[in-house]
Amino acid sequence: MVFRTNGKEYCGESALEIVNSLSEEAARALDKQLSVREFMLRSLSDLRDRIPVQRLNANAGLDDELMALSYLYLRDEYGAGELRDVPLRQRWAHAY
Repeated sequence: MVFRTNGKEYCGESALEIVNSLSEEAARALDKQLSVREFMLRSLSDLRDRIPVQRLNANAGLDDELMALSYLYLRDEYGAGELRDVPLRQRWAHAY
């Protein structure tokens, strides 16, 4: 799968791999390491003018992979990135 934001592409086998890459890049810029969940919440908070932070509930009991996928979908949905080449996206993107 591929996530594109700010003119860069992040590729990975999983959403968590991509979010880890985004988190590591942010950690270098901030000189501070955050957990994946802390990174996602902080990132959405920074994008609060476009994405409602409450849409990603970090305490929902989701495992890290589902949380990362939700994060990337939210960013894609609200125009803060583009998620591409997601296997089975049609099935994941709709509630049953």
